[in-house]
Amino acid sequence: MPSAPQPVALARIAALATYAPARRLTNTDLQRMVDTSDEWIVKRTGIHERRIAADDEFTSDIALAAVRALVERTGPLDEVDLVIAATSTADYVFPSLAAQLQDAAGLTAGAFDVGAACAGFVHALNLATTLVSAKQARAILVVGAETMSKSVDYTDRSTCVLFGDGAGAALVVPGDETSYVEATSFGSDGASGKHLYRTAARNDINGVVDDTGLLRQAGSDVYKWAVRRIPEAIDALLTRAGVTPDQIDWFVPHSANMRIIEALCKTTTIPLERTLSSIAMYGNTSAASIPLALEPAVADGRVKRGDRILTIGFGGGLVYASSLFRW
Repeated sequence: MPSAPQPVALARIAALATYAPARRLTNTDLQRMVDTSDEWIVKRTGIHERRIAADDEFTSDIALAAVRALVERTGPLDEVDLVIAATSTADYVFPSLAAQLQDAAGLTAGAFDVGAACAGFVHALNLATTLVSAKQARAILVVGAETMSKSVDYTDRSTCVLFGDGAGAALVVPGDETSYVEATSFGSDGASGKHLYRTAARNDINGVVDDTGLLRQAGSDVYKWAVRRIPEAIDALLTRAGVTPDQIDWFVPHSANMRIIEALCKTTTIPLERTLSSIAMYGNTSAASIPLALEPAVADGRVKRGDRILTIGFGGGLVYASSLFRW
């Protein structure tokens, strides 16, 4: 048997909360907008509906709603020294989303954003656990929030059916003998960035010119990369931690597409029954998908203190980040 894993970071997630906009965009609604069908969308993605921010509702608004929901569970965030926000749909280039949240939540704290698309929330968590374990911060507020609907081309049926809006907020504090981070990992494949991008100041990538500033994805290429590279990353992390797939209580991959999740479960041998996702009711919410998948299972008691959780985010870059921790 593998030796017992030793915690690499004496930090833990103390609390988690989420928020999603009120408006629902169903597959039936999309049938009226583009040439698609409920059957086609469900079969290829597993998505039934997604939440869409109002015209005057931005990423900072839904992120703050998630933070306020967190405060209802934890009480005042007086010991928070740092805010790390993960997003690719911030209100502004600058100030950062994290700085907006620091101000709106009335915190005396540093603030910065992580730009790692769908891997952003786990990257932010990993940074937070490292800083807390190194005693560089007492507590860190980590937020993953997206209004993907504001970056999607609703004439492109290959992408507009996939994405939705949402937010999650987590409080990272010093760990204990029951709840702690065991291992983390990260990686990137910058050469494949052309398969999933959104232009900004520069409007060309690998010879393709796109001045719309909207999200573009080559779905089949991203799928092939994910089902090949992500199981390799998971295997490397578990091997380093001395943990086998059957010792994982809950698997929380990025909810990009149900077909990808099913492929990851098959390759890693982690049962789908022990896998949490937010894809069916929220779609792909990028940096918000993992908290949206994990929080309901914490709230209803399926996830218990001490459970071993493996989470991995992956997407635009192409990049990934994973974390193995005890809840």
